[in-house]
Amino acid sequence: MRYSILLWALLLSFSCQESKTAETRTPIDASKTKIDNTAVGEKTDLSAISTKDFRDFKVLDSQNLTNEEIWNTINPQLENFTEADYKRLKPYILEKDITELQVNRTRNKFTYEELTKFYLYRIRKFDRENPSSLNSVIAIHPEIIDEAKHRDQEFLNKRMKHPIHGMPILLKDNVNASGMATTAGAIALQDNFAEDAFIVKQLKSKGALILGKANLSEWAYFFCGDCPSGYSAVGGQTLNPYGRRIFDTGGSSSGSGVSVAANFCAAAIGSETAGSILSPASQNSVVGLKPTIGLVSRSGIVPISSTLDTAGPITRTVRDNAIVLDAIYGYDKTDSKSDDFKISQVYYKKPSLRALEGKRFGAPKRLFKDTLYVNALKVLKQQGAEIVEIEEENLELPNFIRLLNLDMKKDLPAYMEVYANTNIKLRTISDVMEFNLKDSLKTMPYGQNLFKGIAGDEGDAAYLERIKDTLKTNGIRYFDKPMVANDLDGFLSINNYHAAFAAVAEYPALTVPMGYTNEGEPKGLTFIAKPFQEKQLLEWAYCYEQASKARIAPKGYN
Repeated sequence: MRYSILLWALLLSFSCQESKTAETRTPIDASKTKIDNTAVGEKTDLSAISTKDFRDFKVLDSQNLTNEEIWNTINPQLENFTEADYKRLKPYILEKDITELQVNRTRNKFTYEELTKFYLYRIRKFDRENPSSLNSVIAIHPEIIDEAKHRDQEFLNKRMKHPIHGMPILLKDNVNASGMATTAGAIALQDNFAEDAFIVKQLKSKGALILGKANLSEWAYFFCGDCPSGYSAVGGQTLNPYGRRIFDTGGSSSGSGVSVAANFCAAAIGSETAGSILSPASQNSVVGLKPTIGLVSRSGIVPISSTLDTAGPITRTVRDNAIVLDAIYGYDKTDSKSDDFKISQVYYKKPSLRALEGKRFGAPKRLFKDTLYVNALKVLKQQGAEIVEIEEENLELPNFIRLLNLDMKKDLPAYMEVYANTNIKLRTISDVMEFNLKDSLKTMPYGQNLFKGIAGDEGDAAYLERIKDTLKTNGIRYFDKPMVANDLDGFLSINNYHAAFAAVAEYPALTVPMGYTNEGEPKGLTFIAKPFQEKQLLEWAYCYEQASKARIAPKGYN
């Protein structure tokens, strides 16, 4: 009975006014107009340097990981799962959100064991060493099927605690999870078997299944500087299912975005410093949330910056995003930025039925060159929102890269000392660089220029604090000045265009699919709000998502 009530609440949650006519749906963009996706002051933004336009890859398939190595433990456990089983389950699982999956579980359309095997079968079928390969998954948890059986037993005994119970989740491979190495995509960490990160403990405590690890831009992209998004020495080159070797995957949570788009999992976890969730989510036509820094723990996650890093959910739908956020957020006393919440929030519970009505959003004038953006604004207006055209503040983000340099220089050794496997003796950026030189073709085919910049940066702690103060002041002013002047509730962007300002302001941002260019490349409408307004972001985005119905699953992976 308790679970039935929970499921009914899920089915009722996130209601919003539906689109009255077909005209409100976001069409395919017929325009080829290009706009500068670099906001004022973002010329040195990490998200800008991690979305370089590559066509010729030095490396495609991993030189350090084979399909056989990924599957040798799991294949015997999949022997009794056939193509016929896969086809039987497909209508109940493919492109279904978490709520629909739970409904189908209660109707005995499948067990959690079968759900898990379905995703495993798809990953093995599509992801590596074939003409459709995406290289989005690095590792599978060796005991995942037994864990799924345990979740089934809990289901039968009515011991479910959360709607994420029994849902197979992929983790970006900079998040520690027991039973699998946490590599950050680097050969130097290939034996980094460590204990669960705080957010993994959160997921497990609510019954989620840790399916495996997703590929990423190596060291969350802050490593090479002149390489494609989605490349790592461990995982190879992640490819976009909407255009393999044509469209950028976005970075650095590329494997998380790709695996969700391709239906390799119920949801995935990414991490962001400045654009690393928003970029791959928008590039792969899925939903990505960069939470307020302090809402979600970073303990046990390979860092770039203790100032700006955060983990967050990547999902196919906004409702799923709310469910995953609800499962992972919480106070962590070991995280210096973790917020000690006085009142517990439930993110997936029913919001206002008219979440967009009367809400005022700032829309930068320069973005009106983008047809998809203009169409998205029309949809918002039809749902009752007010759109205010604004001129962006002429502010810079001085020494942004140096903030990352100086943070990572101290934060990586701290992670290695506290959270890494004790058998790994590497501690510093210089240690890793020296390790890579032993076999540079396999460890760093694109070089390690960003690491060189970190190692050579001699800024001290006082200088770092001055940088942080200036950046946060500029970031907050960038959003707050127009928001106060125009009485705005939120700010509307595209993809990760304003990721750096949101990062330094420590403001949350959520991107949701808004359609495709004439060439078929996905784009996302990005909502940005004040700190700890994730519930509002989710409500606004859900209303837009339901009215626009913009997302289309990638062809060739059905």
